[in-house]
Amino acid sequence: MNYIKHLNAVFQQFSMDSRLNPTHVSLYVALFQYWNINRFRESFFINRQEVMAMAKIGSKETYHRCLKCLHDWKYIHYMPSHNPYKGSQIKMLKFGTSDGTTNDKSYGTSTEISGEQVAGQALVPNTNSKKQIENSNKPKLPKDENEVLEFFKKKIWPTVEARKFYNHYTSIGWKVGGKIKIVDWQASAENWMLKAAEIEKEQTKKQLSQNQDNLKTTKQKDYGQPL
Repeated sequence: MNYIKHLNAVFQQFSMDSRLNPTHVSLYVALFQYWNINRFRESFFINRQEVMAMAKIGSKETYHRCLKCLHDWKYIHYMPSHNPYKGSQIKMLKFGTSDGTTNDKSYGTSTEISGEQVAGQALVPNTNSKKQIENSNKPKLPKDENEVLEFFKKKIWPTVEARKFYNHYTSIGWKVGGKIKIVDWQASAENWMLKAAEIEKEQTKKQLSQNQDNLKTTKQKDYGQPL
């Protein structure tokens, strides 16, 4: 699957589809990123909270409505689930063929969406399925502290900052805000460096400002008088 051709084709389709709003597009891009993380598998499972955070959608109602719209308008194939051991399943319909449309018109099932119900979908807990889902959604984390130290060293950053980063995220289970699992720890590390640089810059600016204030005086003094 050529993802460049796919994105070019799907965004061209977006520009011609007056039904779409920015939330639909944002959600589609988040789902595409999930598809990318899952190495463009035929179908993959998603976590609602993670997708909502990635798409910057704050309402569950908006999230479910937009998913259903993307399904109905044949951008994706959405298979929701109430099974506590399964997440909802997504199949990204492929764009970028010679005629500029999706090359996957057939869903392969007679599934029909009605609200959040899916006819014929198994809801029996399955331990093996749960393990497969967890493995497919397993975040990319560093093997150990040495890997983090090496990454910071390549970026020419102090070892102490690398240890601060590693200890901080290890203590909170490698989650952003204590809730969302980190997908790419190296990107989080680079954000850590940016924030550290901003803090250092502000501290330097504040120190310079204080030094300048100390050199100023509002008193008129005659330096010709003896001490």
